[in-house]
Amino acid sequence: MGYRVAVVGATGNVGREMLAILDERQFPVDEVAALASRRSMGTEVSFGDRTLRCQDLEQFDFSGWDIALFAIGSEATKIHAPRAAKAGCVVIDNSSLYRYDPDVPLVVPEVNADAVMGYSRRGIIANPNCSTAQMVVALKPLHDRARIKRVVVSTYQSVSGTGKEAMDELWNQTKGLYVPGQEVAPKVYPRQIAFNVIPHIDVFMEDGQTREEWKMAVETKKILDPAIKVTATCVRVPVFVGHSEAVNVEFEEFLDEEEARDILREAPGCMVIDKREPGGYVTPIECVGDYATFISRIRQDPTVENGLNMWIVSDNLRKGAALNAVQIAEVLGQRALKKG
Repeated sequence: MGYRVAVVGATGNVGREMLAILDERQFPVDEVAALASRRSMGTEVSFGDRTLRCQDLEQFDFSGWDIALFAIGSEATKIHAPRAAKAGCVVIDNSSLYRYDPDVPLVVPEVNADAVMGYSRRGIIANPNCSTAQMVVALKPLHDRARIKRVVVSTYQSVSGTGKEAMDELWNQTKGLYVPGQEVAPKVYPRQIAFNVIPHIDVFMEDGQTREEWKMAVETKKILDPAIKVTATCVRVPVFVGHSEAVNVEFEEFLDEEEARDILREAPGCMVIDKREPGGYVTPIECVGDYATFISRIRQDPTVENGLNMWIVSDNLRKGAALNAVQIAEVLGQRALKKG
């Protein structure tokens, strides 16, 4: 006996990935509903070898449905997530709306699966920011061994994190640079993204950091440990899919790089590719379509006591969003919504 699952925002990048991953991981479903805004009603999306027609989210009755995977913006989520939860359908939300609500668990299953049971307070579970998700998967096993004091991270985030229009902008700007007179002015981003990097993701805050940088600090504390200090610089780069991070970690205890490598090789969700030779590391292109969080360039940092550096890469549409949501649903099914 399976679950009745609704995918909200089924026509978007993340929604389509959610449908693909539900099928790939053979999540036990009896019925799947693809939901979208009224203008997308009737649009066809794929679920395995089946084709689903999108239904109107505004009119959809969540009564009798078990799980809803939300991949829409915060404004629409604010309206429809409470409506679904009130109908008894557990919401797993990919927006930032509920991440910082103390009554809503923020979950990365490899890190804090037990927190899933907090869903009962609001009927909602939050998915973290994509850049946070991949980082805490790598940090968790190292934190268990040597206790992390401080993290300094610089991100190199792909345009798919902004959505389809951003991917189109990168593509069109790149083509336009090769054709005189067909240059494409920036619309999605404040500066040209093709052949450029932009040190600005989300809005600026009063203290000078961007909200994306703030999210990484706050979410790491909520998911992993409130005592960890995190400082981030988040950068948008001309890559279609796959986020990369250069991470410097300071521990309370000494942790040898070889031991760290061994720990990460055994850790759930992690894949270590770390050879000290040209190409002995993972780049965003290799991670696309994969479930793993890839870790390379693991090495001591001799400038601080008990320091390590590493390079972390993951498919942001998968582990950073859709995969993590489906993994949460799997844990929810195993621990709370058991069928059969």
